[in-house]
Amino acid sequence: MREKVIAIYDIGKTNKKIILFNYDLKPVYEIEEKFTEVMDDDGFECDDIEHIEKWIKDSIRSLIHSEKFELTAINFATYGATLVYLDKYGKRLTPVYNYLKPIDDRIPEKVYRKNGGQDEFCRRTASPALGMLNSGMQALWLKYTKPQIFSEVAHILHFPQYLSYLLTGKIFSEHTSIGCHTAMWDFDEMKYHKWIKEEGLHLPEPADINTLNNIVIEGKNIKAGIGIHDSSASLAPYFKSSDGRFILISTGTWCINMNPFNSEKLTAEQLDRDCLCYLSITKQPVKSSRLFLGHFHEVLLNKLIGHFNVEPGYFQRIQPDKRLLDVCRQRSRRNRFFFDEFPYSRKIKDKLDFYTFKSFEEGYHQLMVELSELTTDSVDLVIPDDNNIENIYITGGFSKNKLFLDLIANAYPMKNVYTSEVFNATALGAALVVMDSLNPDIKPVLNLGLNRC
Repeated sequence: MREKVIAIYDIGKTNKKIILFNYDLKPVYEIEEKFTEVMDDDGFECDDIEHIEKWIKDSIRSLIHSEKFELTAINFATYGATLVYLDKYGKRLTPVYNYLKPIDDRIPEKVYRKNGGQDEFCRRTASPALGMLNSGMQALWLKYTKPQIFSEVAHILHFPQYLSYLLTGKIFSEHTSIGCHTAMWDFDEMKYHKWIKEEGLHLPEPADINTLNNIVIEGKNIKAGIGIHDSSASLAPYFKSSDGRFILISTGTWCINMNPFNSEKLTAEQLDRDCLCYLSITKQPVKSSRLFLGHFHEVLLNKLIGHFNVEPGYFQRIQPDKRLLDVCRQRSRRNRFFFDEFPYSRKIKDKLDFYTFKSFEEGYHQLMVELSELTTDSVDLVIPDDNNIENIYITGGFSKNKLFLDLIANAYPMKNVYTSEVFNATALGAALVVMDSLNPDIKPVLNLGLNRC
């Protein structure tokens, strides 16, 4: 008998995956693809959308005829800040433009001027001014740089909803894609910002994230979700299984700190310090902050390795040394070694005298003390004044760094600090919202892989 499965297409900028989950929400199959980028109509790199479209349709047909699995539902989790434009016949009009594509600053300035200036507009939309990373500005860019194409636009979809549209032919929007620094959502009014209508952008009203559509492919009846933004998807398993209020610290090249339980409005100061808001699967704001943690670690670790001439992986064997930590904390209070001193600075000093340290171990302890201080500064931005957070979950690469974990746990002695290991958390979240509608009577037990620090 074939096992019933939900297929999740987890579409990242680098890797594209298909992950099959059974009805216990356990992954039973995974395949990963990498697609070479192509050039858009301006000669800038972008995803090869035609290749992705073909891969999705071909792989679904293959899954339908699988002898091992019975495909019952499909959903999509993708990176955000990406739009697709359709004409009145439902045909895609443009490449899928890269959110790193440059934009003339005068284009977003048109909206800022009409809506209280940049600071007020960014506060109200919980979106730092990030150019094309504000996907609303992508649509504005199309309007003013390619007016002929824009005149043909009948529908604008975020990337997850476009991939769902490929199968269903139905136009949807949903909160998690709108709420990820798009500059489209008015967080004061909790609806589309008025500039969307004023500029003639055609966006559907957001539907519930659990919405499923019936489709028939190769004679097989299948349920299709409407897609979800990857960051919000990765939070979903914690919403379902966490005991108490929590902050999720997702570490890697970027450290993203997400608090779904902070209802305070974003301030101009928080925006200046790299804060924003997402919208969760429950349609509520998720106050978030970010830090270039992994990048700082890589750059400064390589400088230490070069000075002390140790092998690249040596730092992974270093255990927390209380004496060295005391020395490094005292040094940091007087004058940070790696980072400039002025409040909340994240700028690496121009001159670093590594002869200050007696050993690589001391230098690495100093680096982690300062990186943990930057991290706690960033995390504190999303902790509400009433400080009602009980649990902190740390995932990603730094969840295996004992020094980092000790320092974060010591910084929050009144909270429960855990490492959490959830394989394919983004895909699991996308499967979870499908399962909630597919069969509400099934309540899978999720393992968050928690270990107390």
